[in-house]
Amino acid sequence: METLYITHPLCKMHEMGPGHPECPERLDAIADQLLASGLINYLQSVDVQAPVTAQSLERVHLQAYLDRLCAQAPAQGYREIDADTSMNRHTLEAARFAAGALIQAVDAVMAGHSQTAFCAVRPPGHHATQSRAMGFCFYNNIAVAAAHALAVHDLKRVAIIDFDVHHGNGTEAIFAGDERMLMCSFFQHPLFPGSGVDNPAANMVNIPVPAYTTGESIRALVSQRWLPRLEAHAPEMVFISAGFDAHREEDMAQLNLVESDFAWLTEQIVSVADRHAQGRVVSSLEGGYNLSALARSVVAHVRALAKL
Repeated sequence: METLYITHPLCKMHEMGPGHPECPERLDAIADQLLASGLINYLQSVDVQAPVTAQSLERVHLQAYLDRLCAQAPAQGYREIDADTSMNRHTLEAARFAAGALIQAVDAVMAGHSQTAFCAVRPPGHHATQSRAMGFCFYNNIAVAAAHALAVHDLKRVAIIDFDVHHGNGTEAIFAGDERMLMCSFFQHPLFPGSGVDNPAANMVNIPVPAYTTGESIRALVSQRWLPRLEAHAPEMVFISAGFDAHREEDMAQLNLVESDFAWLTEQIVSVADRHAQGRVVSSLEGGYNLSALARSVVAHVRALAKL
């Protein structure tokens, strides 16, 4: 079965000002590289059909927070949420379609239309907590998807893999202590948001690593720390917060991964899903701001998802 590739033009309407690294051109770079590589011909490409529902958002975010975001949305110009994160008049619509892509991917994979899916959407999500937008994120897309799988599809165990260079603090805060969920991540430390190190919950497998850690070292740590826990958890569906800012060409961090490392990580995740989850994997774009490195890394990731 072909891997789903889900995106929507509205995801490029959100932008946070000239020069901001989380820019609409990220999606253009990915699309161009998928086309240039020929990989797009082997994917089932679809647009997001509908924005996320209020019910889906309310599973992971507080109603007061959702109301506050709506109240903050500007009619024109920008509204600063924090030093790094701003809204324009299209932000919430883009965020609703980004989260809607994840719901659509879960439903399609659970229906057997595809085993795997990659959502090329923005704004990203893994820093958004129950009650706070931060780190370029407004709705926690991957958390919305995982909660949907548990609530609507009655799954008993799921896993989230987060390989962004920044700790997915929002996702961890939402699911910490939930025994149905296992979250595995590595991230550069110290680095924004400075979390994930002190006393994580038992269902969190956090691997903070110093600057200049190599892909070889990451592979060893994943083999030692992630894979045994994933085998023991036996997830019925696997989700990926797919950040590519651990690439050695990235200016916003200092890890030394390359495309083959992202391919290897994806292969390990797919292998776990094949054994325990009928191959079901849903991945969503998080970080990655060097456009060339991002695009090449996404191609490596999606190729591994599709087993090509």
